[in-house]
Amino acid sequence: MNPENTSFEGRGNRGASKGFRGGHSPAIRARTEISLAIGRERRHKLSQSHSLMKTSPFIRVRAAALACFALLACAVPTLFGADWISYEPKPGPGTGKHIVFLAGDEEYRSEEGLPMLAKILSQRHGFKTTVLFSMGADGTIDPNNGGSLSHPEALDSADAIVMLLRFRHWPDDASKRFDAAVKRGVPIIALRTSTHAFNDYAKGSPWEDWNYGRKGGFGRQVLGETWVNHWGGHKSEATRGIIEPSAKSDPIFNGVADIFGLTDVYEAYPTADCKILLRGQVLKGMNHDDAPADYKKKRANDKMEQGINDPMMAIAWTRENKNENGKNNRVFTTTMGAATDLVTEDLRRLIVNAVYWGLAMPVPAKANVAIVDGYKPTAYGFDGFRKGVKPADLALGKPIE
Repeated sequence: MNPENTSFEGRGNRGASKGFRGGHSPAIRARTEISLAIGRERRHKLSQSHSLMKTSPFIRVRAAALACFALLACAVPTLFGADWISYEPKPGPGTGKHIVFLAGDEEYRSEEGLPMLAKILSQRHGFKTTVLFSMGADGTIDPNNGGSLSHPEALDSADAIVMLLRFRHWPDDASKRFDAAVKRGVPIIALRTSTHAFNDYAKGSPWEDWNYGRKGGFGRQVLGETWVNHWGGHKSEATRGIIEPSAKSDPIFNGVADIFGLTDVYEAYPTADCKILLRGQVLKGMNHDDAPADYKKKRANDKMEQGINDPMMAIAWTRENKNENGKNNRVFTTTMGAATDLVTEDLRRLIVNAVYWGLAMPVPAKANVAIVDGYKPTAYGFDGFRKGVKPADLALGKPIE
């Protein structure tokens, strides 16, 4: 209460003692004067402080710094536990949607490529994104640990899954949560070795049919194809993506024209219900402008010989998978997707477009896929991963290099 606005008269006689109705005792008047004086002194000091703020650069800078600190303290752009990381989104079309990335392969550096894509989708498109990893006992990312999936609880709220997995065999809890997500019909965006995502589940396991050797496993049954063979020369013949003529008008190719990757073409024969989007032209070398390779090779499936690029193998397709719960999964699969492949802008755009397609959202005319924070991926190869990296090292503001 402001002492200058205190009026005992205004409050009637409630402030007077019984013997002084209609008047004020000297003690009451003294206390009132003291209160008024204290109030005037406090306001004078406050006025001096405001004047100092106006005239002192040091104080203005200090106040601004404190305000900025308060704002930063309230913002939480990156959430993470010891073994997972989540990127809180900026505003965008994906607001309210949660995409979960599953990084777990020994060779193609999914632990680098998927966080990079997750940052793009959160910061450029408004999706909340969470990346889960294979972890070592020391608390660092270990792609060689095929029995590990960190923080599988994130799958419970997944609106879509982006995965680059190879020969995983997760504990029951992680497998159950993944299975539940698939059965409720979430879209699946599958990269490179995800055609052979699982193996080594024990006989009699509820997940045994996911094993690579069981009728093509999860790859053939859900994605539309399993691992067959390296078709182009591994680490010696790169890939140029050629859009299938019948798919040129598909919105998934919005803004996409030039696709190149350092990984080789896989031999692949997607199931008849797949829509072929992209074919892989085997090149004579590892450079973008190298000429197409020109030699013959026997197919693995029937041992018949054909030209290496005649016909070209499918390297990207979509499929509508009706799962055993009667739900429909929109599936996009590409046998490209190594961390080094994702340096190519239009390949990143194709994958971002596939997320929109999977969620039945309008595909942007030309999606923004600019790298967030910097990106220098490690060359692919077994046991070539960066040692000692923790999920927190991949937070927003930290380059992946």
